[in-house]
Amino acid sequence: MNAREMPTMLIVSGMSGSGKSGALHTLEDLGYYCVDNLPAELLPGFVRLLQASESAPSKIAVSIDARSLGDLAEVPTMLSQVGALGANPQLLYLEASDEVILRRYADTRRRHPLSHLGLALADAISLDRQALKPLRQIADIRIDTSGLNVHQMRRRVLEEFGLSGTGLSLLFQSFAYRRGVPPDADFVFDARVLPNPHWDARLRPLSGRDPEVREHLDAEPDVIAYAGQVQAFLDSWLPKLRSETRSYATIAFGCSGGRHRSVYLAERLARHCRDSGWAEVAVHHRELD
Repeated sequence: MNAREMPTMLIVSGMSGSGKSGALHTLEDLGYYCVDNLPAELLPGFVRLLQASESAPSKIAVSIDARSLGDLAEVPTMLSQVGALGANPQLLYLEASDEVILRRYADTRRRHPLSHLGLALADAISLDRQALKPLRQIADIRIDTSGLNVHQMRRRVLEEFGLSGTGLSLLFQSFAYRRGVPPDADFVFDARVLPNPHWDARLRPLSGRDPEVREHLDAEPDVIAYAGQVQAFLDSWLPKLRSETRSYATIAFGCSGGRHRSVYLAERLARHCRDSGWAEVAVHHRELD
């Protein structure tokens, strides 16, 4: 690849808790080669590496945010250097209100990336917003995700970059029953009837994304029967939804902890739908992402 054949490059940035991971997953589903948390000062070198490669991907998405090493105020300079190399990156900036981000962190019980500074969550959010001002000011596209669910945010990203089709967008979501059923789910499947890898000490710290857990569940006849029946149900009824005037559907799988069985099923059924020709398929693991 030479300098005149640079790939499409998107820079994804914004506040922690605003939905950057979801945006990056959306782009990955669309065939983008995604790099999460790249230090800004490495951007020019990354572009040079792409220029020198004969097999560089045609579409790149890079996430830069408060987790990245270095001074975020230097990002505009780095992007100018990238532009001088022949690339023309677009910057997508995601944000949300303090109240919404506070609620999202309370719901997921995850640590804010700036909490290592010894700050209270509200102060970490304030510092995050201040540190990211240089990126917000130069963003090509800004999306406020305060009032958006995962599906709506995905659609906005697709629409903003002209990537959205007219078909039905599918979201496969895993969750833990002890923290409630996702309120926007169209179909909910209870995986608590299946054998639980949690009771295997070797598998307990892993998730349904890991090959060891997949192999364990693949070997369980009840799991295969359950997945096959759900697959047949979705094959029969999802096309009916596509014929209606709706743009998305959420298929949720729940188990006790939201780490093993539900994650495994969400990944498995999402993969089946992609293989069956559904163009817009996303996966969200509420207790992991």
